[in-house]
Amino acid sequence: MSKLGIVEDTLFIPMLGRLYASEHCPRILYDQKALELKEKLPFGLLKQDSQSQYTLLASAVRSANMDRFIRAFLDRRPNGVIVQLGCGLETAYYRCDNGKTRWYAVDLPHVVKYRRELLPEPERETYLAGDAFAEDWIKQIRADVPDAPILVIAGGLFHYFEESKVVGLLRMLTGIGGIEIVFDTVSKSGMAMMRKKYMKQVGHGDAQMFFYVDSAAKLAGKIGGGVRVLAEEPYYRHIPKSGLKLSTKVSVAVSDRLCMVKMVHFEL
Repeated sequence: MSKLGIVEDTLFIPMLGRLYASEHCPRILYDQKALELKEKLPFGLLKQDSQSQYTLLASAVRSANMDRFIRAFLDRRPNGVIVQLGCGLETAYYRCDNGKTRWYAVDLPHVVKYRRELLPEPERETYLAGDAFAEDWIKQIRADVPDAPILVIAGGLFHYFEESKVVGLLRMLTGIGGIEIVFDTVSKSGMAMMRKKYMKQVGHGDAQMFFYVDSAAKLAGKIGGGVRVLAEEPYYRHIPKSGLKLSTKVSVAVSDRLCMVKMVHFEL
């Protein structure tokens, strides 16, 4: 197994969430590829004793939300391209591919190396090793598909970076043309909760977190360049709640009522 850093090691959190949802809450998310990989994951990863149902499902809900945006984009733009930044061990290709879309998965070199060990590149998904905040990956993709509309997915990525770095990336992408981006984020109060509780429960209390969004419109203003807010919605809005534990239902309701966690969709 390739050696991973503190932040990169969090790539196991969404995998564990997808496994839990697939086995216990498949109406939220069913991920056959994740189930196939279960026995190949590091020993001890599958221990769930210290995690609440809410904590386990939070990552699965992110994937379910991203799947929804991907499918809607491909319905509107059948010739579109999907790019996953900070891809980790995400398996959206296997859940959402329509048989013709070109996919790109971007992450740091040692993460991509480990991803290849578990998930060899499929027919139409290209792995790009590099910095998600540098321009090399988008230059290569635009060289491959000069005119295709692009949907960039940044799931569970921006939390760990300063706002200036995230804004810099989004400004860079505004100059490319034909790009939409979807990412999950938290409000200021949501960030406090993640630091205090969520990351400790998943065993990564040492992972520092910085970026939050109280208003997508204000963030768009900081980016400039005519960025349009296509969606800013509560994280759990579209997730079926029946069958969940009462404590999970309460946490989900509070999160959505206060918009502590959200999905943001920009046209750049």
